[in-house]
Amino acid sequence: MLPDSVQKARFAEAVNRIADLDLNDVWHQMVEWLIWTAIKVCIALIIFYVGRWVLRRMVKLVDNIMLHREVEISLRSFLLTAVKTLGYVIIVLVIVSVIGFDSSSFVAMLASMGLAIGMALSGTLQNFAGGVMMLVLRPYRVGDYIEAQGVAGTVDSIGLFNTVIYTTDKKTIYIPNNAISTSIINNYSTSLTRRCSWKVSVAYGDDYDAIRAALLDIIKRDGRALAEPAPYVRIDALADSAVVIELRVWVNNADYWDLYDSVHEAIYKELPQHGAHFPFPQLDVHLMSDNDVSQRV
Repeated sequence: MLPDSVQKARFAEAVNRIADLDLNDVWHQMVEWLIWTAIKVCIALIIFYVGRWVLRRMVKLVDNIMLHREVEISLRSFLLTAVKTLGYVIIVLVIVSVIGFDSSSFVAMLASMGLAIGMALSGTLQNFAGGVMMLVLRPYRVGDYIEAQGVAGTVDSIGLFNTVIYTTDKKTIYIPNNAISTSIINNYSTSLTRRCSWKVSVAYGDDYDAIRAALLDIIKRDGRALAEPAPYVRIDALADSAVVIELRVWVNNADYWDLYDSVHEAIYKELPQHGAHFPFPQLDVHLMSDNDVSQRV
């Protein structure tokens, strides 16, 4: 708190300055300031409208280029938004400089705001970055059947923050892009063909040659398996209570599940007609009398 004497001295100084002012000079400076300000505002408006016109043409050009290159629609939308945002930031910086403000302080303010928003939305930004990676690298596309994060299904949409998958039982699964971008992705739709296999357990003593011929006949009559590579039937394992026979064929990707299900049904219905017996797990239990136990002891 300043002493009263100092405050009175400053007040008297201010009164003397006001008394010594030349009103004509003040009026002249005010008019000059208004005219100069009006000129700068007009220049700023011209810069804004011209910059917006140029930006719209640039966005349209970028959009046409991406359409020509068949860029993913989600990635195209993101890039167009980024170009618009960056363009308007540049226009605002130019206008601020023309008006006379210090653009460095404005840039510092934008940077601090960006840092604060980035820290508050760190998880969301990670998903955003993962979405950009998925749209750029394209390990899968809409309509592909994939397996990731312990979930398998058909990709319905790829957003900037999550990927939507429909499972075979019509569940809708939302997987965060950050998680799926750092996980192992098994894409079943990238290849035109796919191997289909079945393992059949038959009893020891069954006629392997007859069963093998029956399996090949089932595949031949179905007609959806590819001729090359040729169907493959071999003994896969000699298990404790069964002989495991494996059937392998190659099929067009679109026919995989239909062939898999129909051959499974045919195996169950037809193999018993060719002498195959599907064994059950067996456990031998020996009952001992008290005399047998005492004798062993």
